[in-house]
Amino acid sequence: MSEFRVAMLASGSKGNAAIIAIDKQYFLVDMGLSCRELVTRMKTIHLTPEQLSAIFITHEHIDHVKGLATFTKKYSTPIYSSERTWRAILNKEKNINRSVCHIIDTNIHYNNIKISSFAIPHDAIDPHGYIFENIASGEKCTYLTDTGFITDTVRTAVEDADLLVLEANHDVEMLKNGRYPAQLKQRILSTRGHLSNETAGYLLAEMKKAPQCVFLAHLSEENNRPLLALNTVKDVLSRLGSKQNIDIYVAAQHEVVANFLIDQMELF
Repeated sequence: MSEFRVAMLASGSKGNAAIIAIDKQYFLVDMGLSCRELVTRMKTIHLTPEQLSAIFITHEHIDHVKGLATFTKKYSTPIYSSERTWRAILNKEKNINRSVCHIIDTNIHYNNIKISSFAIPHDAIDPHGYIFENIASGEKCTYLTDTGFITDTVRTAVEDADLLVLEANHDVEMLKNGRYPAQLKQRILSTRGHLSNETAGYLLAEMKKAPQCVFLAHLSEENNRPLLALNTVKDVLSRLGSKQNIDIYVAAQHEVVANFLIDQMELF
């Protein structure tokens, strides 16, 4: 069982936020909920904003930064992203407390935890995923969503991950036959769009060492279903002969999904 504890507070086109917990430290990835809703969902896992060590923003789209301005007025938690992403965020949102905004160029350390960023292909200014690594144990957690296709950089980032948050945004046929306008369908299917269920399955199957735990994330409420995403990924793994056991969770938009019992916070 991975030593990383993950709580997907929200995941989807209406808002994204995830807690990565390791070695008594708590990190938040993205803040696509209102500040009030974020705090409410954190309370469900008995966590408060004051307990956060740091926050990491993947890119500037509203479903990843919605609560940022209000949060920075109330809390002093350091927030990290790339220089170009900060520039895009601050150009749109003038009310952010800039004293908590920090640039992550390569990696930073919080005690024994090293956090690194890596570039991902998406239609944002400078989107990144994140790697959390326990230097003492070598355990690794990779956060990867909002990705149009699997680059060599992405493959390197996910390789050897013990826990992986992996986008499974859509079922291709549901998307093609769905109600979205043609231009939006093209955007999602493009190399700067989102990963399909099947692509997520192929990435897992091609990894030299499968993660112990995977969260399928950023599911489209219009063009996907939780059971469909889960079954598609499992089917790909089965067809390609993967015999490794992976605990697979499907993240949700409106409820917290975690790989621990919420009432047993000692696991953190």
